[in-house]
Amino acid sequence: MENPHAERQAVLLERILKNASACTEMILELNHCVEEILRANASVKIAADLATKYRKNVQYNLAATTLHSEAT
Repeated sequence: MENPHAERQAVLLERILKNASACTEMILELNHCVEEILRANASVKIAADLATKYRKNVQYNLAATTLHSEAT
């Protein structure tokens, strides 16, 4: 005896597979876009890192200068 719901289940399974395939394609496209954004922002990250290091160096030198001038 054949399953009376087999045809409907096959249609539903086909729809699920189609939607999963479309979802996978969209995720791959999203990953590609994120990679492009990361590449485009690489120079901004380098500039931000340099500015942070510069600020820390300035703070250190100001503190050292202040301590040195107070000691004399």
